[in-house]
Amino acid sequence: MNEQLLGGISCEEFLRDYWQKRPLLVRNAMPGFTGLIEPDALFKLASDEDVSARLVFQKDHRWELERGPFARKDFKSARRSPVWTLLIQELNHYVPAAEALLQQFDFIPHARLDDLMVSYATPGAGVGPHFDSYDVFLLQGWGRRRWQISAQADLALIDGIPLKILQNFEPEQEWILAPGDMLYLPPHYAHDGVAVDECMTYSVGFRAPSTQEIATQFLVYMQDKIQLDGQYQDPDLIVQTHPAQIGEAMVAQVAAMIARVQWERADVIDFLGRYLTEPKPHVYFHPPERPASETAFEEKVRRHGLHLAPQSQMLFHDARYYLNGEEVSLADCSELLQLLADKRSIPGQAFTPAWRDWMYQAYLDGYVRLAESR
Repeated sequence: MNEQLLGGISCEEFLRDYWQKRPLLVRNAMPGFTGLIEPDALFKLASDEDVSARLVFQKDHRWELERGPFARKDFKSARRSPVWTLLIQELNHYVPAAEALLQQFDFIPHARLDDLMVSYATPGAGVGPHFDSYDVFLLQGWGRRRWQISAQADLALIDGIPLKILQNFEPEQEWILAPGDMLYLPPHYAHDGVAVDECMTYSVGFRAPSTQEIATQFLVYMQDKIQLDGQYQDPDLIVQTHPAQIGEAMVAQVAAMIARVQWERADVIDFLGRYLTEPKPHVYFHPPERPASETAFEEKVRRHGLHLAPQSQMLFHDARYYLNGEEVSLADCSELLQLLADKRSIPGQAFTPAWRDWMYQAYLDGYVRLAESR
């Protein structure tokens, strides 16, 4: 992390005084930063069917939303309002510099990091006053954007439109961000960003699953773990007045059956490792078109090292390692796996034959890449 990213305060101070507590504006957080991708390249990226792209435009005081992929003519169509915004999710999957930018924020655990989104906006454009349920760092690329923010408790949304826009936004603070400036906002902080000039803004978002989502996914995980013997029995069954009634004895027996479903801390750890690294449904991996032989792979790794594919997620707890939803079973390689998870790359001198077979298969699956192909 560069020293100016948080405006001269330490990571510890930021987490103690600002994280999920209050906003932080940092002028010149990244000196000389003007962005990671040019508009033409961004428009081309939006034409890829694997890319999550959205187009928001304002027309006759109405908000409209379209989802990609888009053709180049979509950005020049005569019917389009001159006030529009293009949003691209997961820029870090497609632009190496975007992945490197996310590494600047590794003072936040990788388990919380989601992705880097980029928005291109014409003058006067935005996506309306809204709030996010997660933390966000808003880093300004080229151009300028005016941000208004509010700690208001009223988060009611306008009904009947395709965007989640606040009904009653009452700004309390306002700034214009220039290239390299950054604004941090805690969850549920109302904000509205409007382009002063043609501009691009980079949003570092964090994962904040709801209790409902975690509980639901944990139950899905447990259905493959539980093994309970026995079956429903009722040797003392008696005639009921109402044959359609669910009897109290049945309710009691089934309640006792369900109560036998239990889990341990190790189950929670294993669930989190798999759940937090599971790729999103729309994410695809790209195996090498002409894979190197295992011998050539080893030679290239020794020479250049390797790195995780941008789409890969790797986390660990103690000596348990997880990559893309699966536990990594690799004995005597904890230090190497920890380095790969933390830094998302390993140097060639770290090579050891103990992990060659596993890493070569990960290479064939597209989970890791040779450093020379970066």
